[in-house]
Amino acid sequence: MNHTKERLIAFYLPQFHPVPENDEWHGKGFTEWTNVAKAKPLFKGHYQPHIPADLGFYDLRVPEVREAQAEMARAYGIEGFCYWHYWFGNGNRILERPFNEVLKSGKPDFPFCLAWANASWTGVWYGMADNVLLKQEYPGMEDYVAHFYAVLDAFRDRRYLKVNGKVLFFVYNPRGLPDAAVFIELWRSLAEKEGLKGIHFIGATHLEEEPIYGGFDGSTQLAPFECLPRKLNLKQRLLNIILKRESIKLRRKHSYQELVDYLNKKKLWKNEYPLVMPNWDNTPRSGINGSVLVNSTPDLFKRMLHNALRKIDHIQAQDERIIFVESWNEWAEGNYLEPDRQYGHAYLQVVKEVLSEGKIA
Repeated sequence: MNHTKERLIAFYLPQFHPVPENDEWHGKGFTEWTNVAKAKPLFKGHYQPHIPADLGFYDLRVPEVREAQAEMARAYGIEGFCYWHYWFGNGNRILERPFNEVLKSGKPDFPFCLAWANASWTGVWYGMADNVLLKQEYPGMEDYVAHFYAVLDAFRDRRYLKVNGKVLFFVYNPRGLPDAAVFIELWRSLAEKEGLKGIHFIGATHLEEEPIYGGFDGSTQLAPFECLPRKLNLKQRLLNIILKRESIKLRRKHSYQELVDYLNKKKLWKNEYPLVMPNWDNTPRSGINGSVLVNSTPDLFKRMLHNALRKIDHIQAQDERIIFVESWNEWAEGNYLEPDRQYGHAYLQVVKEVLSEGKIA
C-alpha cells in the first residue's frame, strides 16, 4: 500500500439561502431546505425526511455556518470543498453570494476549487422538468473571456486547490460545450497571460461514456448509480400489476450494496479520478420520478471508500491522488456527509478512520 496522502475533495452546494429567482419560481423564502423538510416516505422503509443534526437548517449567508462546515470537514479529513459555480452566459449568474463572501473575507481558511455547473435549470423541483428556468448558453469567445476574469480572483487565492501547481477547475457537462478544446485553449492562454502556472481541467462523465479528452486533464463519473440495471424482481412486478402507480416508484430504486459492488468492479479510465457517495435520494426534489438508493450504511460506505483508495494506490504523485466525494451537503438529493439525525457523524467518522488506517482492508 502506498502511504502517500490521499486528497478527498467534496462537492458543495450553495443553494441554502434565498434568492429573488427562487422566490419567483418556487415561492418566497425558498431554499434547498424547503424540499428537504416537506419530503415524505414513498414506500415501506423509505428513509425520509432527512433532518440535519449539528448544523441544523442553516443559512449560508451566515459566516459562522461556513466556518463550522470547514472546521468539521477538516477535522474528518476532507481536504477542500468544490463549490458549484453557475455561469449561464452573458454574465448571468445565481447563488454566487456564499462563495463570493468566502473569497472576499478570506474565511473560512479552508481549501476550495470551483465546479462549473454548465447545465440549464428546469422546473424539476416541482414536477415540470421541461419548464426551463435558466438556459445554459455559450455566446462565444468574449463570454469565455468574461467568465475567466470573473473567477480569476478565486484562482489567485492562496486557498485555491491545485494539481501540480495548476488550479483545478471542474466542468459538469463537457459535452455541452460547443467546442471544449477551444474553451480550454483560451483559458490556458489567459491563465499564462495572468501569471498562473496553468489550469488542471477535470470533466464529469455520466453513465459509462468514455472520458472527455479535447484538452481535459482528467475525469470523474458523477451519479454512478445511473449505470445500475433497472430491474424489478418478481415481487415488485406483481406489486406493479396490483398497484400500477407503484411502477414509477420502484423502477428507479436500487440497493446501495449494488452501487458498492459496481464501483468495486468498475475499472477506471486513463486519468479518471474515483468518486464515492454516501447515499442518494432525490425524491424531495423530484417526487415519484426521483431515484433512490436504499440501505446505505456507514459500513458499506467504508467499503466504497476503501475500493476508491485501492484504485489510486499506484499513483505516486500526491497531487494526483484525488477522490471526489458527491457530496458535502446535497440534502435534497439525500447525498451528504454532514451529520443527520439518523447516523450523526458516522459517515464522517468513516472518512477519518479509513484515511488514518493507511492501508486497504
